[in-house]
Amino acid sequence: MVATFPAARPARPNFSCGPCAKHPGWQLQNLHDAPFGRSHRAKASKAKLKRVIDLTRDVLRVPRDYRIGIVPGSDTGAVEIALWSLLGQRGVDVFAWESFGKGWVNDIVEHLKLKDARAFVADYGEIPDLGRADFDHDIVFAWNGTTSGVRVPNADWIVAGRKGLTICDATSAAFAQNLDWGKLDVTTFSWQKALGGEAAHGMLILSPRAVERLETYTPPWPLPKLFRLTRSGKLIEAIFEGETINTPSLMCVEDYIDALNWGKSLGGLDTLIARADTNSNALGDWVARTPWVDFLAADPKIRSNTSVCLKVVDPAIAGLPPAGQAAFATALEDLLEQEKVAFDIGPYRGAPPGLRIWCGATIETSDIEALTPWLDFAFAKTKGDLAKAA
Repeated sequence: MVATFPAARPARPNFSCGPCAKHPGWQLQNLHDAPFGRSHRAKASKAKLKRVIDLTRDVLRVPRDYRIGIVPGSDTGAVEIALWSLLGQRGVDVFAWESFGKGWVNDIVEHLKLKDARAFVADYGEIPDLGRADFDHDIVFAWNGTTSGVRVPNADWIVAGRKGLTICDATSAAFAQNLDWGKLDVTTFSWQKALGGEAAHGMLILSPRAVERLETYTPPWPLPKLFRLTRSGKLIEAIFEGETINTPSLMCVEDYIDALNWGKSLGGLDTLIARADTNSNALGDWVARTPWVDFLAADPKIRSNTSVCLKVVDPAIAGLPPAGQAAFATALEDLLEQEKVAFDIGPYRGAPPGLRIWCGATIETSDIEALTPWLDFAFAKTKGDLAKAA
């Protein structure tokens, strides 16, 4: 197989699954209105934070009676706040099929040490049997597995008359997949994922049922100040009106507002989802005609349209020992970065070797289409180099 340089290059080679590519047309000057050097408690700053909440509600179509708060620690911080503040009243079922979900299993079983906890864990590329959920229990799951490219097919498996709460890590699903708010009691995501905002801040969205739990249940363990959402048995409403538990970056706030305004200008959520679908379909068309590669998720119904995970199935490479497969995937990634056609598309640490390509709404389909010949080029060259070294 002779490797020939493709004629075209992606205009924007940023395909990282987080932080993700900035939206088309982004420039630093977009952030000129940020209240730099001001207290986050100043009226102007609090107005910006409230604007974040209002725009998030608008673009994601969050119900009016759901609370939306800005919390520290990105999506991880938002999930941890939910787990430590809400769990323990009843049993909990946690479903995991990738790195972060397995982390929530560890927190629930090893750190919170909940006795009535059940973990349903699947290998990368698969999903546990969601039909085994006990809705007398609280349910913890990721809507989209960022490190495995596997998402829940829908929310039909969640019953409407549940007694427990559903706690959903939606960080690589928000703004790209239809979240069924009636089935979700706690939803979290981070700014640096689907709309390409800057890092460090997370969003925590609570249903009225979640608020009721917070106001009627006190966990048996101490809560750090950063995790406290109630005071004297009542929700701290100010958190959900633009006051933050810690000091936020007002530059990051402005950047997220810019990203939300961009999404709204396109037509909102439906357009954002359609862009992600178009991008992932373009990559999928290439996979369908390319014999050396396949999706990590075999079942199309559970494949992500954002964090698309691929594996090398060419017999000469798939037959290598695990370390050899990992080295081959790393060589592919390094070559593409060296040519400045794709940055940061290696698998997440601990995930199977392969490629992970972000296809969310801030990516242009033309860049996906320009990338795929380079993937073929990199494979052919790396395989040829391997053969020469043998």
